[in-house]
Order: sequence, then C-alpha cells, then structure tokens
Amino acid sequence: MNFAFTPDQLALAETVRDVLAEHCPASALRTERLPAWDRLAAVGFFGLLLPPEADGLGLRLVDALPALEETGRACLPGPVVETAVVAPYLLPGVPKLASGAVRVSVVPPGGVGAPDADLADLIVVAGTSPGAGTGAVVPRLVARESARLRPVPGPDPCRRLSEVSFTESTPVERPFAPALRAATVATAAQLIGVARRLLDVSVAYAGARRQFGAPIGSFQAVKHRLADVAVGIAFAAPLVHRAALSVDAQPGGDVERDVSAAKAAAGEAADLAARAALQTHGAVGYTEELDLRFWLARAWSLSAAYGGAAEHRARIRESLTGGVTRRYP
Repeated sequence: MNFAFTPDQLALAETVRDVLAEHCPASALRTERLPAWDRLAAVGFFGLLLPPEADGLGLRLVDALPALEETGRACLPGPVVETAVVAPYLLPGVPKLASGAVRVSVVPPGGVGAPDADLADLIVVAGTSPGAGTGAVVPRLVARESARLRPVPGPDPCRRLSEVSFTESTPVERPFAPALRAATVATAAQLIGVARRLLDVSVAYAGARRQFGAPIGSFQAVKHRLADVAVGIAFAAPLVHRAALSVDAQPGGDVERDVSAAKAAAGEAADLAARAALQTHGAVGYTEELDLRFWLARAWSLSAAYGGAAEHRARIRESLTGGVTRRYP
C-alpha cells in the first residue's frame, strides 16, 4: 500500500499553512479567539468533507489530513475538528457550514465538556437512549441559545471547555460512531502537527542556546532526547494516515483498532515532544511570556480529547486479545 500523500493533498496543506502563517501568528493566540477563521473559510477548509450539494468539496478524511495537521502546527484556536470534521458527518444539511459562518462544538461520550462551546452556534451532545440498545450513543443537537454553559478548568487557554446543560434539543438522525472515529483521527493529526512544531522550536533553541562555550544541541543528553521525539513522530504519523484510510473505507474490519492506535501514538508523541521542549528550554520554558506555552497546553489538551492514550491502548489490547488478557493458558 502506498502511504505517500498526493500532490493535491500536499498542495491543500500548503495553502492552509500559508493562510495560518499570515493570519494566525503566535501573537494572535494572546488576543483573538478565532484568528484566521474567515480566511480558512474563504479557501474552502470548512467544506472539505461536505458533499457538493452542501457547497462542499466532497473529499475524504485522508485528503484533509495534511491540512488538519497544519491547524495543529499553528495551534489554531476554535472548534476546528468539530466544525470541519464532525459536522459534515452528522449535520451535512445545515446551511452555511461550508462558509464557516456556523460553528459546531461537541460533547463526546465521557467528555468533561465541549471545546469552545461559547463560540459555537450548534452543540452536539452525545447521550444514551434506553431504546437504542445498551450503551448506544444517541447524539442530540442543541442550539446555542438553548444551552447553559459552565466553564470547566482545563490546561489550554485557547481551547476552553464548558459543561453543557440544555432545555431543548433535537435528535440527530445520523449515527455518532463514524463521526467520533473521524474526530479522533483528525485530533490525532492535529497532535502530529503540534509535535512537529514543538520539535522544530526545540531544535532551533538547542542550536542557538550556548553553555560551556558550545550550543546545548551538541550535548548528547539533548540530542538523544530530541532524536527520541523525532522517532516518536515518525512512527505515529503513518498510524494516523492508516487510520484515516480505515475510516474512509466501509465500516468493519480493524477500523476501531486503527483509530485507537493512531490516537494513542499521536498523543504519546506530542506528550514526549512537549516534555522535551520544556526541558530543552529550561526555566524559560515555564514562563508566560514565551509562546511555547500555547503548544505545550495544546499537546496536553488534545492528548486527552476523544480518549487518552491509556484508554485507546486498552481498546487495542481488547481488539488483539479478544478480551482474554491471561498471559499463559
């Protein structure tokens, strides 16, 4: 199987990267909640997965993967995955989704809150219904004006969480599972972008910062730590690509295993990159004045979103062993 991205997929990612470089610099993370949102809408980012009849491009998740990675690299604020990925799966008929004028947030199963719900026009709340089978997830759609939001403490100042309660809602007719898989893979792609940015920043700092008359990047302890991050990213990125291909294929087979493998590996790579970046920068890495803190917080918040590494590794173990965890007969 050829895992190389096509020229069109890479060109889309380059367009998104250029837009974010110009309209979502690190300085914007301190002052704006939705930098570059309108510009991304203008290049069709929020309509990538929408069908043509909804003014979208009708692309597959794997086609959007490099572009989603760029949103992680730029630490783009706002409910990006929820609007660009979940909404096309669950709400393709909602007007103005492709234009970015309608923003969507999601409370996933077991989630502590909805990301950037105060910026959303629609909120999808995952619940269970007694008539839908044991443990079946039944999503409900809540208009922002019908929702009451209570802020939930979180590590990421650019991805604010809110507990959602509501008085009125409507059932979503489409199943939640495919949207949840796509959101998990899209979040994993963002984590790869975050990890790549953290590695780039760390390598640059290690080459510029000098101690004992030499760049700290020349010290083995620093080189080996950054090399471990590079290896972690190199192993995680193909797993995310494979998971996107599985999600785009017909449900069944090993899709759940592939999705969990991607999220676990991407989360662990981003966490490793965050710890290495913090240690490479030393005491200055803890300061609020340094932009590094935004990417550290994004790595930690996205690692927990849509299931953490421990949860997904448990699912992989369940898939591989069929629930039989005894080592010996």
